Amino acid sequence: MSAVSDSLVVAGLTPMTTLDYPDHLACVVFTQGCPLRCGYCHNPQMLPRAPQADAPDWPQVRHFLEKRCGLLQAVVFSGGEPTTQAALLPAVDEVQAMGFKVALHTSGINPSRLEKLLPQLSWVGLDIKATPADYTRICGREGVADKASDSLQLLLESEVELEVRTTLHPLDFNETNLQQLLQWLQQQGVKRLVLQLARGSQCLNNQYARLPQPFTATQLEPLLQTFRPAFESLQLR
Repeated sequence: MSAVSDSLVVAGLTPMTTLDYPDHLACVVFTQGCPLRCGYCHNPQMLPRAPQADAPDWPQVRHFLEKRCGLLQAVVFSGGEPTTQAALLPAVDEVQAMGFKVALHTSGINPSRLEKLLPQLSWVGLDIKATPADYTRICGREGVADKASDSLQLLLESEVELEVRTTLHPLDFNETNLQQLLQWLQQQGVKRLVLQLARGSQCLNNQYARLPQPFTATQLEPLLQTFRPAFESLQLR
């Protein structure tokens, strides 16, 4: 047990999932706090740093995990943005010491902290919001594009399994800038990419919740067919 890890502010816990770490039976620990303000964000309650009244604390999560040793394969830290909290590193160390694989969902906004985590990570889902030119417009914060690019390069140069994800909302993307994004990711050396269709409910920005002319799989398929040869895996989710 660690007093440092006990300061991790937890937003919630999903006891079992097969979706958040591909091909693994895992649980998801959601952490509180994120400095980004993406309009399509469907977890706006996790953006403030202050803990939610009904959320478990880290000792409760630790107790849950101790009872799941040998039953679950992995623990996924998600958010919010997990790397905003210094207590993430000792919490990850504890989870790995229990025998679990550790996975991370991140926007890559803290490359220095991500670099320290890499030796403990087995898989990362990295949210790339856009091409560098469009980052500020989509995530609502300046100076994020360079940090996300640095995190992408760290992961590409590491041995950690990587899946890059981009959420598509018609207020953020059209066919032209989506094509530019796919080209940019290909140039960076991304191999596995998932495009996620934005949800139409519980968005941070009410304009996004109304989903004007939402993307459809049929609409995007011709572009995907063009770019699939450039990636080992290109999925629409």
